[in-house]
Amino acid sequence: MNKEFKNFINRLEKSKDSFRTNATEKRHHSGYRTARENLDDLADPDSFLEFGEFAVAAQRSRRDYDELQAETAADGILTGFCTINAGEVDENRAHVVAIVYDYSVLAGTQGFFHHQKLDRITEQAEKFNLPIVIFTEGGGGRPGDVDVTTQIAGLHIPSFSTWARLSGHCLKIAVNNGYCFAGNAALLGCCDVVIATKNSNIGMGGPAMIEGGGLGVFRPEEIGPIDVQVANGVVDLAVSDEAEAVSIGKKYISYFQGHLEKWDCVDQRLLRNVIPENRVRVYDVRSVIDTLADSGSVLELRREFGPGMITSLVRVEGRPIGLIANNPAHLAGAINSD
Repeated sequence: MNKEFKNFINRLEKSKDSFRTNATEKRHHSGYRTARENLDDLADPDSFLEFGEFAVAAQRSRRDYDELQAETAADGILTGFCTINAGEVDENRAHVVAIVYDYSVLAGTQGFFHHQKLDRITEQAEKFNLPIVIFTEGGGGRPGDVDVTTQIAGLHIPSFSTWARLSGHCLKIAVNNGYCFAGNAALLGCCDVVIATKNSNIGMGGPAMIEGGGLGVFRPEEIGPIDVQVANGVVDLAVSDEAEAVSIGKKYISYFQGHLEKWDCVDQRLLRNVIPENRVRVYDVRSVIDTLADSGSVLELRREFGPGMITSLVRVEGRPIGLIANNPAHLAGAINSD
């Protein structure tokens, strides 16, 4: 084995959870998973092709390189191509771009090489018109990357304009657990759907920004808690933990991957009696939807926001459909502002 190959293997091993034991244990102690554990759960086995795995924070002028490899692996963001649900849908429609923020690296903040990786993978998503799944946990911009002297306030970075340009072009699915502030929240807010765990705190300003703006001192747990973000419609799907978030994310993206050959449903004759003959009698419209749709195929969005209107993704005979229904159990089905 030559020296160059040994160095390659050494750098590869240092980017894995098995080497970063302290960071991994800290995540597990918090009840959370590592970035790579979430990625492994999301992507089909052996399908992830990573971009920029060997990047480290732009801090070599003040920190030892071995330390940077251990403490700032991949510069805090995992990016690449993978497939999702390839065994259930047409494999040509299973290709996805995955972006996973790593909170164990400098609190998931956005650094110099981090942004370069983000820019590169989003450009590839735009080029190939691929959907994106992004895990957004992190604290926004990073002030400590001192190796770069050509930037002024980081305003030359194209990440956010590129991300916004993908709207209507690439499906974007945000998954969040834990703190998501500032630049990370900007990415989340531009996604087509937001899936967040009960431990999520989402805010365009984190504690430091809020205090710096003269608005007071707040703990991060006080900023944008899940109950607030569900009630105001920011979060489309609230879940218990990261495992459920990944499961729901894979289900959500499946509706945009085409028809399913295998499906089943309840006896459709039940529809004859599910709506009362008396038009002024209230009824449970969700029971109508559950009966009409394929078994287990209903995914309702923003259930706690605007309760007078039900918006769901469903399947009927394997075909994905967007479904909108007035809810007669809320204000007699009247359409209000929410």
